[in-house]
Amino acid sequence: MRARLLLLLGLPAALLLAAWLGPPLWNWEGERERVAAIASLRLGRPVHLDGPLRVTLLPRPMVEAASVRVGTAGQEEIAVSARALRLRLSLLPLLRGRFEPRELVLVGADVRIPWPPPSIGALRPPPWLTDFDARIEDGRVAVGDAVLEGVAARLDAPGPLDAVRVEGSVTWRGAPVRFEAVVGRPGFDGIATFDIGLGFARGSATARGILVAEGGFEGRIEAGGADLSTLIAAPPGPFRASGRVTITGELAAADDLALDLGGVTGRGAATFRFAPEPRLDIALALARLDLDAWIAAVRGAATPALPVGLDLSAEAAAFRGLTIRRLRGGIVRDRERITLTEVSALLPGEAALELSGASTGSRLELAFRVAGQSLRASLAPFGLAFDRVDPARLRGFEGRGRMVLEPTQAGVPEFTGTVDGIRIGGAGVLRYGERPALGLGLSVERLDLDGLLPAADAWAALLRAGPGMDANLRLAAETVQWGGLSASRAALDAVAEAGRIGLRRLSAQVEGADIVLAGSVATGATPRFADVVLEVAATSAAGIARLFEPVAAIPQGFAAQALRLRIAGGGPAEALAFTAEGDLGELRIEAQGSADAAQSRLAGTLALRHPGAPRLAMLLGARETPAWLGEGSFSLIAALAGTRGGWTAETLDFVAGGMRARGRLALALGDARPQLTGRIAAERLPLPGLALRDSDPLGFGVLGALDAELALEAAELVLPGLSPLGDVAATARLEGGRLALEGLRARLGGGTVEGTLSLDVASVPPVLAGAIGLAGATLTGPLFGTPFDLASGRIEAQGRFSASGYAPAALLATLTGEGRIALLDGVVAGAALGAAVAASALDDPTLAETGMRAALDGGATAVERLEGGWRAVDGVVSLEGMRMVGQGGFAGGIEGRIDLPRGSLDLRFTAQPPGDQAPPIALRVTGPAETPRRQSELTDWARWRAEQ
Repeated sequence: MRARLLLLLGLPAALLLAAWLGPPLWNWEGERERVAAIASLRLGRPVHLDGPLRVTLLPRPMVEAASVRVGTAGQEEIAVSARALRLRLSLLPLLRGRFEPRELVLVGADVRIPWPPPSIGALRPPPWLTDFDARIEDGRVAVGDAVLEGVAARLDAPGPLDAVRVEGSVTWRGAPVRFEAVVGRPGFDGIATFDIGLGFARGSATARGILVAEGGFEGRIEAGGADLSTLIAAPPGPFRASGRVTITGELAAADDLALDLGGVTGRGAATFRFAPEPRLDIALALARLDLDAWIAAVRGAATPALPVGLDLSAEAAAFRGLTIRRLRGGIVRDRERITLTEVSALLPGEAALELSGASTGSRLELAFRVAGQSLRASLAPFGLAFDRVDPARLRGFEGRGRMVLEPTQAGVPEFTGTVDGIRIGGAGVLRYGERPALGLGLSVERLDLDGLLPAADAWAALLRAGPGMDANLRLAAETVQWGGLSASRAALDAVAEAGRIGLRRLSAQVEGADIVLAGSVATGATPRFADVVLEVAATSAAGIARLFEPVAAIPQGFAAQALRLRIAGGGPAEALAFTAEGDLGELRIEAQGSADAAQSRLAGTLALRHPGAPRLAMLLGARETPAWLGEGSFSLIAALAGTRGGWTAETLDFVAGGMRARGRLALALGDARPQLTGRIAAERLPLPGLALRDSDPLGFGVLGALDAELALEAAELVLPGLSPLGDVAATARLEGGRLALEGLRARLGGGTVEGTLSLDVASVPPVLAGAIGLAGATLTGPLFGTPFDLASGRIEAQGRFSASGYAPAALLATLTGEGRIALLDGVVAGAALGAAVAASALDDPTLAETGMRAALDGGATAVERLEGGWRAVDGVVSLEGMRMVGQGGFAGGIEGRIDLPRGSLDLRFTAQPPGDQAPPIALRVTGPAETPRRQSELTDWARWRAEQ
């Protein structure tokens, strides 16, 4: 009984153990062809089992074969291989020895689907696919060049009239994607339904339509999700799309798509072409676009497996904080190559941009064209402000050229265009980095700097802060205009580095002079200049002289000299040391000193030298060689200091021929008229003679340019034809166009000259006035150098006068005044009046008259005293009460007029002969002062003598 019970209990266990352990130990090789035939029947393709075959009953009946191939190599369109094939069998048929599969599983399947398929109709389920359940585990599907990893799918075909359902998951871009497809059985019209749905981490997509009889699919597609970047190279954000979809043997197209990308609506279309080469084309028309986000997404995306074309349009696009309007263009990416076609946009300032090009590796080369009505408005959004530029400048512009974009730099190998109607051409490159570097070369037909250059304070700020990038700049211009200054053949070669701005060379030709400037400056709170050199060279300085005409007119003869000038310096802006040397013809210029740019202060020494002072005077405009100056060289040495408020010459040494002077001067420059003050002391001061009858203006206008107060001294003052004046001292005051010499004192012939002189150039015409007194002076030679003159003696004179006019002749013609003159113990040249009186005493009347006429025809008269007055009206001097007293009781007089403008005399010299009631002896002098006519008046005396 116990044995039966044990047998009853052990039999099921034995059977289970046999079912578990028995089948794997059984040799099933004889069933290989049978299993392969069943699998081929179920899959509709030949199946080859290359590995071992085993069968298990528990926990479920199953046949498993390793190393499986589906299809015939070289003939099948779809190649399938797998690590293992599992057939789940029905238990009862298996116990009867029949294999009835209920489920087919391909483990580690590797499915290669050539794309495009020969016919889209291949998507329809075959009629034999009924009562079937198949799965793929841990599979890999390659569709053309696209590979899907981690494929797990299930194929379910319940019956001959039921739809075939496929569902499963696949790994896409590192994330799982669920899919489900339902393919309906074709009806009598050959049309079958087809639905497919995709589900991924943050979105889903469904397509519903029909498989038409002639081949192809038509339907609608809808997609949406929380993050578009999980699907394609796009910025993150929610999305939604719906539209029509069509699939044929050549292409799959979705058109009339209604899009919503992150709240931005638009339309779109997509086309996937299977032949001749796989290619995806996308068209998007959006209301607005964040271009920065899309560029970043595309740059960060992996290289696509097939060419992708994008036709993009947006009414507004945001790019680096800017708004770009009417963006249009096509972009094609074929592996590493990117091609841009017909890209256009409206930049800020209504500037139209067009470009096209392609990339080679990491290099993108573009051809572009840009045009607009305001360059300043187009550049302002990029941080380039033009507030200090003339609003009329930087307006219309147009240009075209090539651009090369690389990971480390952006370059423009060639560019031509116009700005404000001026042609510009050149090339440039911008290197990226923590500190960008710009290399730029430009050639300009005409450059007008007026209204373009910033004010001086802006330059000072640049020198303190330094440029924001490194730069290497080369600029060439045929002509340059700036502040009325014109330059030709201008060229600039400059460099900017961290903390340094270098000017390799700035050259131009200005008014026939070649000008070159070079140097560098270390930027910072206290800018420091180094190796600054300015060179000017010209065969003739006439052109440069024209530039200074508004300030000072340079004589033509002097301006025609060759010019050479070199200025060099360096140091901080507060103490910039400099030296200067040059030549203007034979004139040598030397200077050295220091400048304070912040305070606009300059201090140093200036030396001017010329080997011939008379030649220098001729170059300065003298009509004839100034013999009065004497032979010798010219030199001017001054210690100068200047600011915006004025200039001072602490020491001033001046030598010109026989002239020697020194002193100090100060020129104050303020809101009012310039004020000149100082002291001039001359060892010898020769002055030119004045051509009294010259009708050329004297140039009084310069006296109205400034005010002055100068203390003047001269140890010796020399005037042609006059005795030298010694110890000359006066104070010259110039105010409001009125020049006054006050406190005038000098020594003349042992006597003293005192008086005042004034010249009022503010009057019309100018008025010259003065009051002069001479006392105790001894004449050692003729006073005027004419046939009738005061030859010697002690002279005293006083007088006052005034005259008006612009030229010496006008002043002489308007001379008005009065005064007195006295000659003591002197000699009057021109007639021997004393001898005539002596001859009148001869007993023989004939001899007496002959002697008198000979005495009146020349000689001189010694006088103990000659005294009288004079009065001038309109340049005619009348002698009043002029009486002479000589030795031995001689007495006589002078009466008449002297016409200064005409240089003529009308004088009558008289002498009283001895005898009671004897009439005076007279000599009448008329005509030019240099060659007067003499007429003796002896008739009355001869009649009186005859009566005696």
